[in-house]
Amino acid sequence: MLGNALPRQCGLATYTSHSVKALRASFPRLRIDHYAMDDGFGVTYGPEVAMAIPAADISSYVRAASAIQRSGAELLWIHHEFGIFGGAAGDHLLALLRHVDLPLVVTLHTVLARPDPDQLRVMQALVAKADRLIVMAREAARLLETVYGVSAERIVVIPHGAPDRALLDTSVMKSRLRLGSGPVVLTFGLLSPGKGIETAIQAMPRIVSKHPELLYLVVGATHPVLLRREGEAYRERLKGLAAELGLQEHVRFVGDFLEDEDLLDYLQAADVYLTPYPGREQVTSGTLAYALAMGRPVVSTPYIHAEEALADGIGTFVPFGDSDAIASAITDLLNDPLSLSAHARRIWQAARSTIWEENARVVMDVFCDAKRGHPTAITTGQALAENKHVRLEGIAAMTDDVGIIQHSVLGVPDRRNGYCIDDNARALKLMCETRAGDPEERRRLALIYAAFIEHAWNDERGRFRNFMGYDRQWLEEEGSEDSNGRTLWTLGHVLRSAPDDFMRRWARELFDKALPLAEAMQSPRAIAFTMLGMAAVLEVEPGHERCRALLRRSVDLFTRLLADAHRPSWPWFEIVLSYDNARLSQAMIEAGRVLQDQAAIDLGLDTLRWLLGKQRAPEGHFRPVGTESFGKPFEEPASFDQQPLEATATIEACLSARRCDADPVWMAAASKAFGWFAGDNDLAMPLANEDRTLCYDGLTRDGVNLNRGAESILALQMARHSMAALMAEYEERPQLAVVL
Repeated sequence: MLGNALPRQCGLATYTSHSVKALRASFPRLRIDHYAMDDGFGVTYGPEVAMAIPAADISSYVRAASAIQRSGAELLWIHHEFGIFGGAAGDHLLALLRHVDLPLVVTLHTVLARPDPDQLRVMQALVAKADRLIVMAREAARLLETVYGVSAERIVVIPHGAPDRALLDTSVMKSRLRLGSGPVVLTFGLLSPGKGIETAIQAMPRIVSKHPELLYLVVGATHPVLLRREGEAYRERLKGLAAELGLQEHVRFVGDFLEDEDLLDYLQAADVYLTPYPGREQVTSGTLAYALAMGRPVVSTPYIHAEEALADGIGTFVPFGDSDAIASAITDLLNDPLSLSAHARRIWQAARSTIWEENARVVMDVFCDAKRGHPTAITTGQALAENKHVRLEGIAAMTDDVGIIQHSVLGVPDRRNGYCIDDNARALKLMCETRAGDPEERRRLALIYAAFIEHAWNDERGRFRNFMGYDRQWLEEEGSEDSNGRTLWTLGHVLRSAPDDFMRRWARELFDKALPLAEAMQSPRAIAFTMLGMAAVLEVEPGHERCRALLRRSVDLFTRLLADAHRPSWPWFEIVLSYDNARLSQAMIEAGRVLQDQAAIDLGLDTLRWLLGKQRAPEGHFRPVGTESFGKPFEEPASFDQQPLEATATIEACLSARRCDADPVWMAAASKAFGWFAGDNDLAMPLANEDRTLCYDGLTRDGVNLNRGAESILALQMARHSMAALMAEYEERPQLAVVL
């Protein structure tokens, strides 16, 4: 973090320090080094500041850049204001940026509509270097696009952060601060000319004539630059104006630089907050954000920040420089105390989205996007570019002439646990879809897995068996609904993707034979697997009417499931999160795609977006839904144990989403899930072995599960296959690409 820092007395120092504090509170594992710009006027920083950078000394910027690079930092966040950096228009900052090669996020506290040549030069260099730009007003975003040529996808609007307090009746704080019982109007901020205080004071006599006990508080220290130049002369001139108007008892100056808690006390004592800026150019006002967060009714001139923050009736606007209009607006508010109180509550509720906790969460999302998009900071993308092809060696090592063996002991196939149709179905699906490896080896393996599925069909029961012992004896007459649904899914994909005609004919015949079992399924996941298989069939045989009717019925069922389980914070198909969650959303997306049902697609996309949020760790990396949370209604996902299948399901669901929706979020989310295999996870431990042929069985609190079963090995290779397919989607339409 590079910007100003408390105890320096300025709004930017307050904002920057509060940003750091909010991030540390919201993300305790996050390490933040705060580098503070120093103006040379004797501010002493505490241990929370890693380094002070003398603003006028260009060599100090280079030394700071070296320290940042050596520190192991993964991202640089700059809070920019022209006045805090040395050189022409603050161009010393560019020296630092030339020596730092990190993802860069810049929060712009001022965006000038008419920059001078130096300001334009510095701003253009800064925005060219930044991966993401944060502004606090939509007008600032518009200026970045129109004046500086920044593409919209690099700009994020995040309103000014603010503290959180309960809404109080003003009498509580009036009593505590000994302000009397009359109405209080308040303006706060560092005192300096150009803030319209004179106009506000000139409005007071008219208000006092209607409300004789009124008190106007002007809270805030004199701006340090003004104080060094002329002392308190400006404050004294304002006091003189108040005396001329006979307002000595009605205008009070609180001239200290207040700590946060004291400042909030004053805000909560105010009946009306007044911001009388004389011009429109003010893009950001922390004082206004704080006032709204405390639920204060606002009278304001229509400067840029106020126009946006006070939209939809939140505040009352008055013309610039019009003391009569200010007097009328404040008087009208004070004349109706009940309406004023109700208005305060509406303002307080509307401002909850700006509190620091919410601000930190949104900022962290921007950090993650910037880090993912920076070309020198991408481990997942580099690994993908180098290893995007499926490796069959690990799969072949787990396969004998019967099928793929379920489990291993530290990587050695464990024959005692035999085989299951789930793994053989997954393996067959992959062999028919990938073109990696030797074609003859793929065909050999595919025939083994297909033979296992053929043998698993129990014609008397109209179901597939699942488990077989190593002695080739079936351990059951029929398998679970999920295993049957997964097999139907595979058969649909074999029909669509197998390179050999005879394999496709075999899959069609067995699929039709088994399709009736879809009508009796109750498990949402079994139904989802079946939907995915039916969607694949309809892609190559759109005239398969029975398949179409069953798929339509399944879409209607899932829509009802969502409605039944839905809560305001739980838009999901079930009241719990379990395994293979992303398959439910993927099934709706794929069904909607082949049925040309946009409502089904949208439902799938919306639920997938919600699930992606649940699978994101506070630090931004992918965190699968842990098995410890299975079966717990409406609860947040547990962290462990984490299974490879969850990452693969997420990647494949994002691939389905990308084929229906151009939003780059799908590539970003899939990349995070893929990075989980490489060590971008809660324990920073890779799940894949060095040559990417094998995969550990999961991530536990104590580390990786060192066994390497068929399910995990297949999950890794299916993930690589789907990531390669997703990259191909973007390569075909590069205008939608994001840098991985």
